[in-house]
Amino acid sequence: MFAPPDPASRMDYQPGELAQCDLWFPPVDVPLGFGQVGRPPVLVIVSGYSRVITAMMIPSRQSPDLLAGHWALLDGWGRVPRALVWDNESAVGQWRGGKPVLTETMNAFRGTLGIKVVQCRPADPESKGLVERVNGYFETSFLPGRSFTSPTDFNAQLAEWLATRANQRQHRRLGCRPADRWDADRAAMLELPPVAPVVGWRATTRLPRDHYVRVDSNDYSVHPAAVGRRVEIVAGLDQVMVTLEGAEIARHQRCWADHQSITDPAHAAAAAQLRQARRLVAVPAIDTDVEHRALTDYDRMFGLADSANEEIA
Repeated sequence: MFAPPDPASRMDYQPGELAQCDLWFPPVDVPLGFGQVGRPPVLVIVSGYSRVITAMMIPSRQSPDLLAGHWALLDGWGRVPRALVWDNESAVGQWRGGKPVLTETMNAFRGTLGIKVVQCRPADPESKGLVERVNGYFETSFLPGRSFTSPTDFNAQLAEWLATRANQRQHRRLGCRPADRWDADRAAMLELPPVAPVVGWRATTRLPRDHYVRVDSNDYSVHPAAVGRRVEIVAGLDQVMVTLEGAEIARHQRCWADHQSITDPAHAAAAAQLRQARRLVAVPAIDTDVEHRALTDYDRMFGLADSANEEIA
């Protein structure tokens, strides 16, 4: 007797059906500024039907940065797959009580786009094997022989390589290039929403006397004229902006290093001028009537009146 055949399953995807997502941590040090180097995560998205890859390095794996990265990449595609497949990344969601539960921010993001987010079961890497293989492909085909001067440089090199090499190569499984399937894949995806989803870091706070606001682990200066007033903070992957009643009062490049104070020279100069002006404010004299006493009153006070009378006598 022979064992019955045991054919392997073959996963086929329909155009626009889904994309698999993951964070790849490249094993290479990238200069972050202020003498620091690090290995920030790279958000990777692979479309199931065409195998087209898009990816970018983001400042952190925290929810504001992860969702901002999602929107940047999907906006670059100009369309959105009907489902995104994720593992149990903490900023995406977790399995609890045998059920997948999305984070509040990811659920809001999903709702704005009108898509599904599929969470793989724990310890099930095969459910997103496409993107796992792409991560390995990056390490064997993108990284070797490269060096990077900053996260911006990393993303520029990665974008060029994806456009000219990765998405143009002959894909063994497909029998064609990912780019050859892209038009049909993209046409079946959903349109982007008319209003962009709310992503990135957002907060409202009363500006303290030192006129700095914090985003992640870094402090950014704000014009000191707003001290004591409530300001709005909006930070994306590249910039940090502060507004007062809708008017912009600070804008900085996002710092990828940790625990730094970023100061706009104009803000420092304005603070110095305000401190100087405060010191130069004259204190008005108080107009008070002062009683003028007779000198004889002091003679009596110190017992000199009798001596003076004796001398006269």
